Amino acid sequence: MKILHIAEYAKGGVYTYINELASRQQYIHDVYILASKRKSEPKFDIGTDKIFYYDYDRHLKYFLKTMLYYYKMINKIKPDIIHIHSTFAGLLCRLLFFIKNKKTSIIYSPHGWSFTMDVSWFKKKIYALIEKFLTVKTDMIINISQSQQDEAIKFGINSKKMVVIYNGVPESSLSIQSLKFDTNKIHILFVGRWDKQKGVDILFHAIREINDDNLDFHIVGEQVLSDVKLDIPPQVKCYGWLDKDEIDQYYQASDCVIVPSRWEGFGLVAIEAMRNKKAVIASNRGALPEIVENNVNGLIFDMDKAPQSLIEILRYIAGNKQKLKIMGEKGYEVYKEKFHIDMCHNQVLKLYEDVQRKRR
Repeated sequence: MKILHIAEYAKGGVYTYINELASRQQYIHDVYILASKRKSEPKFDIGTDKIFYYDYDRHLKYFLKTMLYYYKMINKIKPDIIHIHSTFAGLLCRLLFFIKNKKTSIIYSPHGWSFTMDVSWFKKKIYALIEKFLTVKTDMIINISQSQQDEAIKFGINSKKMVVIYNGVPESSLSIQSLKFDTNKIHILFVGRWDKQKGVDILFHAIREINDDNLDFHIVGEQVLSDVKLDIPPQVKCYGWLDKDEIDQYYQASDCVIVPSRWEGFGLVAIEAMRNKKAVIASNRGALPEIVENNVNGLIFDMDKAPQSLIEILRYIAGNKQKLKIMGEKGYEVYKEKFHIDMCHNQVLKLYEDVQRKRR
């Protein structure tokens, strides 16, 4: 079976998802990846002859050019399965099949629906109408959480064309903790983009308010879509984007990981923290409460009362290093039970096979 993954910006969680699946699928099937040159990771764990980068930016002038490139590559590769990732790739690729005969199976992973973003109700309805229209040319949609599935059904997406498959990550490849932080302090790690969705501004606000010398904050990532300059508190150490093999060093050296998202289709950072036996502080938005159980494997704050609700949690953990350790151990058990990459990989492959079987 030939599998073609198509992405727009293959960065962060989307990159991790595609890379983990493709690197396993290549041992069973013939796997290819299309991703934009800008704002995508430069390396995937499959043969370089199977990876194609295209010139693109999120602007109207690139859309037709990108669609023509997709058309060319689909005709060249002739995939049995096209697995499309995220909204813009999903739009541009599926529009092709309203003018091109559909001789392949289309799997779509929105990685968080556009109509679940923090936008006006009118925009949500428009986004939902577009997604409903594009579903006509989609064989199956993978929702990465039950909350995403429920939202899609609420907005009228055909439930018979959807399935929930949780994201997964492999065990950490880091056997020895090589990075050391000051053990007299509590170290809190944030991993992700600096934008409205990820809530880094809420975190910075809370840090300034609490101003506790016992708490150190570490930020892996940087801005991707926004040019807004954030005022970084002095307690924060920034490292930019790190190679995926380096990030586990920061997870393991920290006491807990924070995911203060305003909306979140899944929350891959949360399970990366859990596989490293770290407690997770998360907002009560999207899929995060499906991953983090309050006072069990982490702590949940109320986004509607942020930043005050987050400040209260930060003050609580300032003197509870042992409590964080216990929650981290529990998180590792949850990770092994529900969020290991092998489970995700096997379920996705079965979906491919089921879709192919229906086409015969």
